[in-house]
Amino acid sequence: MHEMDFTLLGILLFVSSMVAMVTRRLNLPYSVGLVAAGILLALLPFGLELPLTPELVFSVFLPPLVFEAAIQIPWRPFRRELPVLLLLVTIGVLLAAGIVAVGMHYLIGWSWIGAAFFGVLIAATDPVSVIALFKSVPVDHRLHLLVESESLLNDGVAAVAFAVLVGIAAGHGATPVEVGGEVLFIIGGGLLAGAVVALPLLLIAGRTSDHLVEITLTTLAAWGSFLLAEHFHVSGVLAALTAGLLVGNVGWMGSISDSGRPAVLAFWEYVAFLANSLVFLLIGGREAEMPLLSVLEAAAVAVVLSLVGRAVAVYPITALFRGRALAVPTGFQHVLWWGGLRGALALALALALPASVPERGDIITVAFAVVAFSIFVQGLTMEPLMRRLGLIRVPAAVEVPDEGETRPA
Repeated sequence: MHEMDFTLLGILLFVSSMVAMVTRRLNLPYSVGLVAAGILLALLPFGLELPLTPELVFSVFLPPLVFEAAIQIPWRPFRRELPVLLLLVTIGVLLAAGIVAVGMHYLIGWSWIGAAFFGVLIAATDPVSVIALFKSVPVDHRLHLLVESESLLNDGVAAVAFAVLVGIAAGHGATPVEVGGEVLFIIGGGLLAGAVVALPLLLIAGRTSDHLVEITLTTLAAWGSFLLAEHFHVSGVLAALTAGLLVGNVGWMGSISDSGRPAVLAFWEYVAFLANSLVFLLIGGREAEMPLLSVLEAAAVAVVLSLVGRAVAVYPITALFRGRALAVPTGFQHVLWWGGLRGALALALALALPASVPERGDIITVAFAVVAFSIFVQGLTMEPLMRRLGLIRVPAAVEVPDEGETRPA
C-alpha cells in the first residue's frame, strides 16, 4: 500500500460510499459505477494517480476477496456439486484458454507464448456484479453456489496455469511429466498452505469467546495462508480458498463462538466491500490511461473469442450431466456463460506478464478492454437476462383487507 497515500485512500473511500448510494438508488451494478467513477477521477484536471499493480492486487486485495467468498460456501452443497465444478474449472478452463490462444495467434498474429498467456489470464472470471445481484434479489441457492464456487476454483486453476507458463517462458522444462509435476506441486502446496495456517488458528480461536480475537485470527488465516503459499511459489488463491472453507465450516462447529460468528461475518463482508470498491476504482483509473483505440481490432477479436471460449467451457461440460441428479438447468448455464465477467485477477496476471513476452504491452491493453466490456456490457445486462429467464423469484403478494389491495410479502 506504499504507493497509495492516506489522502488518496480517503478520497477513494468517500467516492466508493457515494457510488454505493447512487448505484443502489439507480438499481445499477456497483462495479459498473465504481469503474465509471475511477475513469472520471483519472480524467479530472488535477489528475489523481490511481496505482494498480500486481503486487497491490495479489498481496492486498485478492486474499480477503477469496477468503470472504469461501467462508460463505457450505461444505455439503459444495461437495455435492464438485463433479460439475471440477470439470468446469479444469477441462472448461483449458478449453476456454485454448480457444482464445489459438484465435489470437491465427487472427491477430500474436506469438504462441503471448497468445497462451492471454488465453489463460482471460479465462479467470470475477463475477462480482453477479454475486452482488444475487444478494439483492431472490435467486435459487444452487445457482448462487455454482456461480460463486466456479469462479473461486476457476481463479485458482487460471493462476496455476499462468505460473506454469511463467516457468516455461523462463526456460524451465516443458515435458508433460515436468509440467504435470509442477501443477501438482502448485495445487497441493496451495491446499496444504491453507490448512497449515487455518487449522492451528482455529484451535487457538476455540479457546476464546472474544469476537475481536476471533476476527483477528481469521484475518491472519486469510492473509497468512495466501502469503505463505506465495512465498513457496504455490497457489495463494487455493490457499486462501482452503483457509476460508475451513473457517466457514469447521470454524462454525465450535472454534468460532456463537456470539462471535455474526461479528466475523460482518467484518469480512465489510473487508470484501472495501477491497472490491478500491480495486474497481483503480481499474477505472487505469482504463482511462489505456490506449484502447490502438488495439481496437485485437480487442474486438478478444471479446468475441472470450465469449466463445466461455460458451465452450460451460455448455458441453454441463451437457455431460443432462438427465442425471446433477443436471444443470439451461437457465443456469446461460448465467454461468454470460455472468463469467473478468476482473481484478485477469488484470493482475496481465500486469505480471514477464518482460520477455513479445506482445506484453498489447496483451495488457487488450485485457483491460475485455474487462471493460464484461463490466459494462455483461454486468449491466445480467439482471434483465435473469428476469427474462425467470430466474429471479417474484415475492408472493398478500392481501391487505383494510385497503383492498395487495402488497409484496
